[in-house]
Amino acid sequence: MGAMRFPATPTDGDSPMSSFDKDDIGWTPIMEEAQRATRVLHPEMLELPRPARRRIITVANQKGGVGKTTSTVNLAAGLALHGLNVLVIDLDPQGNASTALGVEHRSGVPSVYEVLLGEISIADAAARSTQSKNLWCVPATIDLAGSEIELVTMVAREARLKEALNSEAVEQIAPDYIFIDCPPSLGLLTVNALVAAQEVLIPIQCEYYALEGLGQLLRNIELVQSHLNPSLWVSTILLTMYDARTKLADQVSAEVRSHFGDLTLRTVIPRSVKISEAPGFGQTVLTYDPGSRGSMSYLDAAREIAERGAERKTA
Repeated sequence: MGAMRFPATPTDGDSPMSSFDKDDIGWTPIMEEAQRATRVLHPEMLELPRPARRRIITVANQKGGVGKTTSTVNLAAGLALHGLNVLVIDLDPQGNASTALGVEHRSGVPSVYEVLLGEISIADAAARSTQSKNLWCVPATIDLAGSEIELVTMVAREARLKEALNSEAVEQIAPDYIFIDCPPSLGLLTVNALVAAQEVLIPIQCEYYALEGLGQLLRNIELVQSHLNPSLWVSTILLTMYDARTKLADQVSAEVRSHFGDLTLRTVIPRSVKISEAPGFGQTVLTYDPGSRGSMSYLDAAREIAERGAERKTA
């Protein structure tokens, strides 16, 4: 096998990676993976476009185990690592997003529960994540489990979170992106998330029964659009838990892309042990194992989301 040929010196203005032709040096998948890993380890090398206005994205799917919370925290971390200010609101009483972002969420800690009841502001409840100086989280405590009963008797109960996000207190954090992680249900907490958001991101796992129950979620989104939030729309479909060894993953991927078209991100998230392990260490996969396939996939998905937002801005 012949030796790979590199140019003696890069031309003016070229980066080391762009100063040679891929075909000339025998470009390989391993080299491509190495380049992607470098972007994770050195995020300053890649600049993501800042949105023209704040994007509020609710991540929803009433099915459990589809990678909803995992996708929320890793997409948020991917954007934050590249200089964008990101706020994650953990609206799931289990508090898994809070755990993954390294934010305290024991009972008694200022949380989204007090925010929904109007007792404190978003800024009072938000804590900086250990993952990035640009990443904040409003944690969920076990107190949130009973909040739906308390919200029932409140005025404008479906808009409590929207009210909190419209307050001046949010400007203390000045996020470019707000991600809202919903519980695996279609109850009042999820409705609050849909009313407060502009966009919905739906993670769909590449497994059997992937689309089961999705129709009900889409009908609920339509109801919220009709009665509570006409500006809401499904902007993104993210395929998760993709296993390239199975035909089923390809079949589900093809079916989802056929149904949702361009709403589906090109990037798919692989089934990965590293992604599953990371929350146990209070981390996202981007900091737990930056060079892993899962980490690079979430970084690619975050970049795609940011670039799509920029395209809509210029359209």
